[in-house]
Amino acid sequence: MAIPDFQQIMLPLLQIASDSRDHTSSEAIEALAQQFRLTEDERRSLLPSGRQATFDNCVGWAHTPRKSVAT
Repeated sequence: MAIPDFQQIMLPLLQIASDSRDHTSSEAIEALAQQFRLTEDERRSLLPSGRQATFDNCVGWAHTPRKSVAT
């Protein structure tokens, strides 16, 4: 499976958060990686900068609040 983008991660992340408990980023990332059945290679895949795992970055973007933009 390819690494999901942040839009694909949003709903599963909200489902994890819906239990009204506090979750660390690491817990959420681990749960999501298992849910998406990511391989170790996919988990280790880095952004072009080489500073952050691609999947971790996508989870971060899924967690970032969005503003509505009127058109």
